[in-house]
Amino acid sequence: MSHSQALTEAVSHEQVLHNKGWDMVLLYVTLALLGLGLVMVMSASIPIAEKQLGRPFAFFQKQAVYVMIGLFAAYVVSRIPVRQWQNAGPILLLLGFILLVAVLIPGVGKEVNGSMRWLPLGFINLQVSELVKLIVFIYLAGYLVRRGDEIRATIRGFLKPMLVLTLTSVLLLLEPDFGATAVMLATALGMMYMSGVGLLKFAALIVTTVAAMGLLALVSPYRVARILSFMNPWDDPYNSGFQLTQSLIAFGRGEWFGVGLGGSIQKLFYLPETHTDFLYAILAEELGLVGAIIVILLFAILVWRAFLIGAMAEREQQFFSAYLAYGIGIWIGLQAFINIGVNMGVLPTKGLTLPLMSYGGSSVVVTLLALGLLMRIGFEAQNHDKQQAWAKKKRVAK
Repeated sequence: MSHSQALTEAVSHEQVLHNKGWDMVLLYVTLALLGLGLVMVMSASIPIAEKQLGRPFAFFQKQAVYVMIGLFAAYVVSRIPVRQWQNAGPILLLLGFILLVAVLIPGVGKEVNGSMRWLPLGFINLQVSELVKLIVFIYLAGYLVRRGDEIRATIRGFLKPMLVLTLTSVLLLLEPDFGATAVMLATALGMMYMSGVGLLKFAALIVTTVAAMGLLALVSPYRVARILSFMNPWDDPYNSGFQLTQSLIAFGRGEWFGVGLGGSIQKLFYLPETHTDFLYAILAEELGLVGAIIVILLFAILVWRAFLIGAMAEREQQFFSAYLAYGIGIWIGLQAFINIGVNMGVLPTKGLTLPLMSYGGSSVVVTLLALGLLMRIGFEAQNHDKQQAWAKKKRVAK
């Protein structure tokens, strides 16, 4: 019996508001986050776009193109049966490993700020870690269906998928991409827990993982500096603590209702990465506490819908769909939590974007791909009885 049984039993078809099987609440929340993100990318990026490119709306225009590509990709994915993704899991994983190796090859991967995370693909640079996270979750959901009993029953079965996660983590850390690695591992463990794996199996693994992450941080001087500055950024506000102190100043200036859209002072070359990692701080400055809370509520609703869809799929015995829906919900919710926590100074600085909102083609396109897949999962779970009747009718006709 899985740990999500209580949630599964509590869900009924009437609890999920659908229009012909499509989760419209999920769609509206996604569009709201995208729209708000575009507005904030435009506002936050004007000074840096004007300085670097001579065109104040350059980053906004690129982001708008990425959003359109992502929405089209999500539409296409929402029309593909989930079974095809389950069957393609091993092939997709192989593709993911190829991309992770390719990005580390000099001359193939593109280095930015000391990290080899991007593959140049014409007008867009693909951040491999974003796509690989989704690939790993698709593969793991399928593996949990094929070998779920073995994973839940034995330590050996539990360790087998961990080998895949370990290899993926090593390749991600070579880029290096510490944030993506942490999100991927945490989401994978969450998926395994939701599939029924007991907490005792996680204990030793969690201790080992935390110890390894801590050791990695200690042997990397810049990570130690990040941790120390996060604990008390005001000790060195003009060096290691500069980014965080400027972010906190943005929050302070926002007060209840903000200084007004476009009125941010911190985006005028005080706070770095205003349109990417620290977009939420600029939003809080311009829209205030009210705007910041609205964003948190939107992400909370999105995660809630993902878990409702997962529970509905599990009730219909569509276990691959259920585990993948849980994974998508955990992934987006966790990444949003980390980004917001970093902006507010409650977590160490990580190079993670705010899903659907921060500037970045790979992030927004892959996130929309995942949400398109989530929409398809909800559609198939909602129409499970109709699909079975249609399949039976087709077999009889033959």
